[in-house]
Amino acid sequence: MLGAEVAHKVRATALALYQEAFSYAQSRGILIADTKFEFGLDPAGDLRLMDEVLTPDSSRFWPLDRYRPGSSPPSFDKQFVRDWLQAQPWNKSPPPPGLPREIVERTARKYREALERLTDRMQA
Repeated sequence: MLGAEVAHKVRATALALYQEAFSYAQSRGILIADTKFEFGLDPAGDLRLMDEVLTPDSSRFWPLDRYRPGSSPPSFDKQFVRDWLQAQPWNKSPPPPGLPREIVERTARKYREALERLTDRMQA
């Protein structure tokens, strides 16, 4: 659908972005287990990175010291909410159950921990 030239550019750009982010995160004790990048073409046909990237909403961040091959360590991302939702008795059709305050607060703490680890910034 994209054509070989644009597809090659998307692939090369995504791999370069991931490698840079992976190295940076790893130096701060985080493994980027997976992520997503969304690309589009602007009116001039130039490739553009779109949407948010490398956040706890678009990536899975694992503590590097807790990762073992074949395991799924605790994460600093929305996987915590997904796991909670999976444990709830609902038919997986909208609307999902409301999130209890405790789940929201624990998720926010996980996001803040990722921020602190990645930026060496301590939250007040």
